[in-house]
Amino acid sequence: MKLTQLESEQVQLSRAVEQLVVGQATSDGAGVKLTRVLTQPYQYRLDPFLMLDAFGSDNPDEYIAGFPDHPHRGFETITYMLEGKMRHRDSAGNEGLLENGGVQWMTAGRGVIHSELPEQENGRMEGFQLWLNLAAKDKMCPAWYRDFKSNEIPEFETQAGVKVRVIAGQSHGIQGAMQRATTEPLYLDVAIPAGAQFQQYLPADANAFIYVYRGSVSIGEQQVPLQRMAILKKWPSADGVKVLAHADAKFILIAGRPLGETIAQYGPFVMNSQEEIFKAIDDFRNGRLVS
Repeated sequence: MKLTQLESEQVQLSRAVEQLVVGQATSDGAGVKLTRVLTQPYQYRLDPFLMLDAFGSDNPDEYIAGFPDHPHRGFETITYMLEGKMRHRDSAGNEGLLENGGVQWMTAGRGVIHSELPEQENGRMEGFQLWLNLAAKDKMCPAWYRDFKSNEIPEFETQAGVKVRVIAGQSHGIQGAMQRATTEPLYLDVAIPAGAQFQQYLPADANAFIYVYRGSVSIGEQQVPLQRMAILKKWPSADGVKVLAHADAKFILIAGRPLGETIAQYGPFVMNSQEEIFKAIDDFRNGRLVS
């Protein structure tokens, strides 16, 4: 689609970059190598988002063992696969294959045990996993899961040649694959050619950031290099963000309305108090996590 067929978004005053963040190299699951971009120290600043992992490797030894059975409670996981194949199975009976360009959206709610295992022995596996918090009133909701194939993710192209995939929320009048009422997450994958600019409206109260995974971009006078997260400053008068590319680049743009609630996390459990964390651990140990 061309922008002339869409609702053009013209940002009057762009947010600036508040801080650039370098991710931490780590491993998770059964030794999968990844970069933890959004870490616990930024959870309140980027509420409702709890974690962002970026993974990408051509070496099967760095991903082949995957993520065997492990529990979650109290939040949602959004896995976006740029390249590769990963099989999901969970204790609620769901199963799906996540492939190139696909998205897996899982609500852990009151509890789920799941596995994510590669279904490839060579080639590249690359993508992101984002953790989105649930409001206190929703943390014990039933678990839920959905796979979106690549062709189910709405896309559009601007007159400047910017290609946008709308995973969640809305951009230029295009509704994303997922909508969430409380946190109202926006999740865009943006491919921007050299010399082009992309503008995106953002609510004044939303917390927002971008992560550049190809090339580099600029926001105002600040360059955002490859593999950097740029936290966007909140200004009451700013109505969005303008991103400029001097060379071809790709980035994800993520934003959401903060919950403003206490965050208590212990590994795969995210609740609002230590007492609730103790209860989650006890439920898991005694087979009650998914009951």
